[in-house]
Amino acid sequence: MSRPERAARTSTPKIRGDRTPRPLDVEPVADSGLEELRRVTVPVSIEMVNLLGPRDEFLRILERDLSAGVHVRGNEITLSGPPVAVDLAVDVITELVTVLRTGQGLTGDGVERIVSMLAEREDARPADVLTHNILSTRGKTIRPKTLNQKRYVDAIDKHTVVFGIGPAGTGKTYLAVAKAVQALQAKEVNRIILTRPAVEAGEHLGFLPGTLNDKIDPYVRPLYDALHDMLDPDTIPRLLTAGTIEVAPLAYMRGRTLNDAFIILDEAQNTSIEQMKMFLTRLGFGSRMVVTGDVTQVDLPNGSTSGLRQAERVLGEVEDLAFCHLTAHDVVRHKLVGRIVAAYERHDAAQPPPTATRH
Repeated sequence: MSRPERAARTSTPKIRGDRTPRPLDVEPVADSGLEELRRVTVPVSIEMVNLLGPRDEFLRILERDLSAGVHVRGNEITLSGPPVAVDLAVDVITELVTVLRTGQGLTGDGVERIVSMLAEREDARPADVLTHNILSTRGKTIRPKTLNQKRYVDAIDKHTVVFGIGPAGTGKTYLAVAKAVQALQAKEVNRIILTRPAVEAGEHLGFLPGTLNDKIDPYVRPLYDALHDMLDPDTIPRLLTAGTIEVAPLAYMRGRTLNDAFIILDEAQNTSIEQMKMFLTRLGFGSRMVVTGDVTQVDLPNGSTSGLRQAERVLGEVEDLAFCHLTAHDVVRHKLVGRIVAAYERHDAAQPPPTATRH
């Protein structure tokens, strides 16, 4: 890249993909060709403590995760380093300021995700992802945390049937339940139906002891957990009794037409081809469906083909139906959990390979 091209970008942050610039006052201080020095002036409307974090928590994240030097004096931030690293640092600060301008606060996790998204040259603004409100309830707001999560949420808004496919912890079920609760509160649907295949019981629930609720509770407990995060616990039994929320095993969907409902099929990798077809054809007028699953965790008997795997091959070109894929990069979990998993992985990697047993 020539020096004039770099100079032309110093007044506004770099544009990636379809991004449009959101100007900050960025002043070139020095440019040796290999190293750049730029000064970013933060608007006086932004309190520096909100940008840098309590006890400079966010500043330390920037110093750790960016390849550019970051030096703060008053409301001026001086960035130094290779041109590409300085470009990224300017973009990150721009996105942080954009989030703060919406009135939303920053978190350490959010700062890390902004750096990560921009470092990977994602085609959407991190600020647009992290300020996309899905549902505000019980004193908190539910938002996507990654670009793929936002694409998934956007697909649910635009399509009647959406498949969310990805590993555990990517938020595919949680976000689907949030969209269902949002639709119910907005009176876009009259009820929410949550279902899972009871694969461990071979779908033969009649042979299990107890009431229907006793039988299905172990299989749908993760769905209840999501509901309890989003609704007053006192209202959930009332909504269940009234049929406004229905939680049932997949076998109980057979023979029904589900109108004016938001329907979620979870753990769909454990459906047979016949069960998947049966479920999808339950769709009635005014209804929407979200199907979630992890195709790497199929628990069906040997020789059985997952209905979720086949669905993408058969339905990939069907109009008003979308497939969204989430990856390990979209896993959202407590930082300590991540450190625990990493420690186990290091331990396992350091173990000697098992010796073969002679017969």
